[in-house]
Amino acid sequence: MQLDKGGKAFVLSGSGQRFVPWGLNYGCTTKLLEEYWQSDWARVVADFQAMKTLGANVVRIHLQVGHFMEGPEKPNDASLRQLERLVKLAEEMGLYLDLTGLACYRTEANPKWYDALAEKERWAVQARFWEALAEHCAASPAVFCYDLMNEPVVPSGQRKPGEWLSGKPLGGFDFVQWISLDQADRPCDQIARQWIKTLTQAIRKHDKRHRTTLGLLPSTRAWGHFSGFIPEKVAPELDFISVHIYPKKGKVDVAIKMLKGFLVGKPLVIEETFPLSCSASELKAFLLESRTLACGWMGHYSGESPEELEKLRQSGKLTIPQALWLDWLNLFRDMKAKMKVEP
Repeated sequence: MQLDKGGKAFVLSGSGQRFVPWGLNYGCTTKLLEEYWQSDWARVVADFQAMKTLGANVVRIHLQVGHFMEGPEKPNDASLRQLERLVKLAEEMGLYLDLTGLACYRTEANPKWYDALAEKERWAVQARFWEALAEHCAASPAVFCYDLMNEPVVPSGQRKPGEWLSGKPLGGFDFVQWISLDQADRPCDQIARQWIKTLTQAIRKHDKRHRTTLGLLPSTRAWGHFSGFIPEKVAPELDFISVHIYPKKGKVDVAIKMLKGFLVGKPLVIEETFPLSCSASELKAFLLESRTLACGWMGHYSGESPEELEKLRQSGKLTIPQALWLDWLNLFRDMKAKMKVEP
């Protein structure tokens, strides 16, 4: 996988054929991937096959620090071997992986030693995490990208010692993480760029070809890019830009305007979207209109197929959340051909 000559989209290495990421986030709905990929490998295989059947060509997985680092200096060999197994599965199925790392989603499971570290030492552990992953994944053609972290934030001011997470879990998981606890006298964008460079350099020790990105939070009208990761400032350190946008009811135009703020001369991927706060029809409108701006899209997969959910609907046992998932999965399946054609 590489960037096209204009640097605005993706093409397949060798053939140069245009590649449009149409993918699904996996493994962070009710359980984390590492909590069952050893004991229930059959479930992983079945889910990957189901996602491929739906039309996905990219699967985004979220890898937890606590499962991949036994200590500040020691990666977890068992987790790395299982990751190799997952990468091999993706190769066999013809799927690409968006490897998102440094996750600390289940707060109570995060290593105490990790949260007690100061910024410099924490960054060093994060660099070792990525160096280990890159060493084990560099040779695989199934790697779409390395996403350095999901929804990182730079502090404006000072936070309490050990307060690295937002403290506002969603569905039992805390998805937002600070990369520093003290801004000191540094501009936020300077902290962001130096952090990205630290992790990218660790990856490039073993892998110089696979792309890097970052799962960026959306902007707001009041605060702009409140995460401190300003797209035009961090773009030089990344191969492409990823953003998470969930349109709100009646505000598809606002979501499109927000998306335009991430156009900074690099390929733009909507790495997370879903009809969480809008209807499936409104999300469809957002996806169609975004085709002139983005070159890739990823939603979510819960582990229940449309067929399973449809059976529940017919039996009158479908819950409201499951109905939402059914609408989304049908939309994802129906839109795959349309989204892969240039507008």
